[in-house]
Amino acid sequence: MQSPRLPDDRDLGIRVALYPLEAIRMSRFDDAFERTVGHEGGYVNDPRDPGGETIYGISRRSHPQAWALGRPTLEQAKTIYLDQYWAPLRCDELPIPLDEFLFDYAVNSGVGRAAMALQAAVGALQDGKIGPRTIAAVKAKPVRETLRLLFVDRAMTFALNPNDKVFGRGWFARLYDKTE
Repeated sequence: MQSPRLPDDRDLGIRVALYPLEAIRMSRFDDAFERTVGHEGGYVNDPRDPGGETIYGISRRSHPQAWALGRPTLEQAKTIYLDQYWAPLRCDELPIPLDEFLFDYAVNSGVGRAAMALQAAVGALQDGKIGPRTIAAVKAKPVRETLRLLFVDRAMTFALNPNDKVFGRGWFARLYDKTE
């Protein structure tokens, strides 16, 4: 018996079994979180990094409340990623693997930047907020084409960043890992 297909999986060459929707949503976030936090790493405080003091990708500058009692825990980081990155981008409503690609883009470059890149890729109004019209535009375009356009946008963002000489190799390695 052949596995059921998700929309657009013929373009991606993947087969997945269908599970209850909530289980898929949480496992997709859990998987994306693990891979993204793996790139973000543990504690760093590199003076060349505009993010400043950071642990698990949660910077003191962007998330001071999370640092109020010391370094955030991995569980706190996971909650921040779910509430402030995954949910606003409506990743639960995006096709696989676009959900994880966009999530990682947002963690690395900001939710607004990632949202506008997605909107540009699918021809939606670029307001930085993912709403029903953006979701409809995403569903109307082949996932592979959207991913290609997002990949190029993200690569250009990295290449044009003044910190490319310091952090570029890591950024591009991370981007490459998202293509596997």
